[in-house]
Amino acid sequence: MEQQRLLIFVGSYAEAEESGVYVYAFDEESGTLTMTDSIAGLKNPTFLNVDADRSLLYAIAETVNQSGQKVGEAAAFAIDAVKGSVQLLNREITVDSTTCHIQRDGNSEFLTVTSYHGGMIGLFSIAEDGAIGQKLDVIQHEGKSQHPERQDRPHPHSSFYSPDEQFLLVADLGLDRIVTYKLDHDAKKLIHQSQIALHPGAGPRHLTFHPNGGFVFVINEVDSTITSFTYEKETGRLTTLATVSTLPAGFDGENSCAEITVSADGKYLYGSNRGHDSLVVFAIDERSGLLTLLQHISVEGGHPRHFALTPNGRYLLAANRDSDNIVTFEVDQNSGKLLFTGKSVTLAKPVCVVPVYLMT
Repeated sequence: MEQQRLLIFVGSYAEAEESGVYVYAFDEESGTLTMTDSIAGLKNPTFLNVDADRSLLYAIAETVNQSGQKVGEAAAFAIDAVKGSVQLLNREITVDSTTCHIQRDGNSEFLTVTSYHGGMIGLFSIAEDGAIGQKLDVIQHEGKSQHPERQDRPHPHSSFYSPDEQFLLVADLGLDRIVTYKLDHDAKKLIHQSQIALHPGAGPRHLTFHPNGGFVFVINEVDSTITSFTYEKETGRLTTLATVSTLPAGFDGENSCAEITVSADGKYLYGSNRGHDSLVVFAIDERSGLLTLLQHISVEGGHPRHFALTPNGRYLLAANRDSDNIVTFEVDQNSGKLLFTGKSVTLAKPVCVVPVYLMT
């Protein structure tokens, strides 16, 4: 009989000769992680995407092209859920600069990679066997915003497909904009649809859709805030609702935000602070989309660049780059608040953590 197994895939900063992608089995009764595989060969596989239905893993990496220029790379792996291991399918150069994010549409037709340093987004096909396919389109952003160092040029940080796969939303930290592209499935191109400006100096990094499809929330890296929007699914249009701080009142140290997610039931929103080194929890008003602060909790480490809820929402795993650990928190199902389990695992510079159920 087929059973589900919860595996955790981790990306990290690593040299090519070091392990950079890790696989862990997660025991939901004890909250413990056990490493089942690690993969070397990729330089800085810092962001991952998992296709649970087809047991495929996608990772970004960086390499150099024939002229010695640093460029983006992507790799596809087949997952063996029973062994908790991965096997390389292929790796391909993606865009003419290093990348920071990879995302897949829900139909597994397309991958997008986002280049912070190059200011561009690349659209790629996925081959029938799940391998990285052809380059279909590359979009170059232009412009700048207010912050003299962080926003002197475009810095798209992520790209997310809308729930109906019609649009791609790109958060550009350098431009203080979320740019929406229509995904032309026939031409296999990205068509500029609309854009919305955030307040100057915000620095949008990652975003997430509310499960009801009517709201989008973006975490702003530069000024440590979260902005709520209404989302019009017919047009992909965003309308700004409100912005809240991710930090406790009175904190005046250095901080930058990183990851954001919403619970599967749509009641709670989570964000990470690097500097304050905390997770922030908000309640979501499902009618208005507005946020109410519930909790700040230490990440029990340094620089939480990424975190994720397990699929059933019982746990949250935080990847702390500077303290070299992944920390497990329990989620109170009644309040949305987090409780440190006392459990963590040590590994070098973890910066992406993806928990998925796979059939064995």
